[in-house]
Amino acid sequence: MTHSVAPPEFSSALAVFGTASDVGKSLITAAFCRLLRDDGYSVAPFKAQNMSNNSYVALDGGEIGRAQYVQALAARAEPSVHHNPVLLKPSADDFSQVIVHGQAVGRMQARAYFDNTDSLGALAFQSLARLREQNDVVVLEGAGSCAEVNLRSREFVNFPAAHQARARVVLVSDIDRGGVFAQIVGSLAVMPDEDRARVSGIIVNKFRGDRSLFDDGVAYLEQRTDLPILGVVPYKYGFELDSEDAVPLTLALDPPVGVDADKLKIAVLRLPHISNFTDFDALARVPSVAVHYIYRARPLGDYAAVVLPGSKNVAADLDWLRQNGHVESLLEYHRAGGKLVGICGGLQMLGRRIVDVDGIESSDREVEGLGLIDAVTELRQPKLVRRSKGAFLACGTPVTGYEIHVGRTSYAAHSPLLALDVDGEQVADGVLDASGRIWATYLHGVFDEGPARQAFLSWVDPCFSERELGPDRSEWVDRQLDAFASHIREHIDWARVQRWVADALILGR
Repeated sequence: MTHSVAPPEFSSALAVFGTASDVGKSLITAAFCRLLRDDGYSVAPFKAQNMSNNSYVALDGGEIGRAQYVQALAARAEPSVHHNPVLLKPSADDFSQVIVHGQAVGRMQARAYFDNTDSLGALAFQSLARLREQNDVVVLEGAGSCAEVNLRSREFVNFPAAHQARARVVLVSDIDRGGVFAQIVGSLAVMPDEDRARVSGIIVNKFRGDRSLFDDGVAYLEQRTDLPILGVVPYKYGFELDSEDAVPLTLALDPPVGVDADKLKIAVLRLPHISNFTDFDALARVPSVAVHYIYRARPLGDYAAVVLPGSKNVAADLDWLRQNGHVESLLEYHRAGGKLVGICGGLQMLGRRIVDVDGIESSDREVEGLGLIDAVTELRQPKLVRRSKGAFLACGTPVTGYEIHVGRTSYAAHSPLLALDVDGEQVADGVLDASGRIWATYLHGVFDEGPARQAFLSWVDPCFSERELGPDRSEWVDRQLDAFASHIREHIDWARVQRWVADALILGR
């Protein structure tokens, strides 16, 4: 395979692009960030535009995609809005909230968004330039397939960003889904010549079985593409990190009744617009706890607690709960003495009603909640985005987390769950109702640290205090990053990548 353009100039920047979605770009980007940082370079991740309802709050002012938060941790850098300058948060099949440099700027249909991306691309590239000035290496992550010819003139995440950074592109394919030769050869064949010229190597990801059986495949691909296969990376079993777009398939979804009978079982409703589902990862890693995701309505009596999680469209998800029989199951469970938990949007659902006069989330201007909390939520701008810390009012246990919501909830009478320290003032948050059977908060990440997990699980089961709490999220994520980075170093030609970076820096690029 040949191309007719002059060889491009390469900087120290690297770009990890994919032949399709879910080929492993995010994790390989994170691994590159950790390996380069361990090699002594200052490193920053960058994704010009992400689409995810799983977000995090950066200290410099707003939301970024969860994947870029993890990549920043991999680079041992403070997560920044410049790591993910444009974030799309889907609130319906054809609508997304648009976040620019961490701040919500509107709600748009996909067609309207793609009609003019030039201004957003320019803002994203300002962030890219800033990161390149401040770091030895920037590792760019692409989006979906980098060879979507119908979007090439309108997107700014893949090759437009690579050209802007003068980055070498590593093309990642997924052999586990099949058709890896077509993925690689086809992607390269449909790229414009100037894009194809930036591709410097290929990774075949998620390989299972005897590696030697793919030797002929490597030889064919290198001959056919005239590019090095940097590595054939084995599928890494038992590995977990924050998912970008969907609840991980490794988690229990609608398990049979009776499963995990020897554990403290907690159900999380798998809402269509679920957001920040990583809130429950640390709970799931407590050895004596089982977290089940529930999509189909069922009796809930064998669960110690049932969670209504965050939602990007509370009105639509409440309607889904009603249409699919979940409301009846929840109310019956609560009447029988069951404990309900609400996180952010879930807190709003437990109230009497949600008012959205300006149509911030949906076209429904007012919807009825479950009525289990005497509270009304009004959705209004500005969006509240902040990291928070405080304590549980009942026991004084410290808690940290972050808030991302446009809802402002007013309570007729209630006992707050938390006291948060906001700019030196104590602000009440959430609900611990008089019956002791409703526990709700706006705080995401509330279970990430051991003392808060202990406080929550002791509320669920007063006998829990003597059990192991599992690792804190920060500790777990760091261990997983080290493990996956070592896996990548072992299975790709990392020395070649090191030479790319070192040679560019020697030349002042």
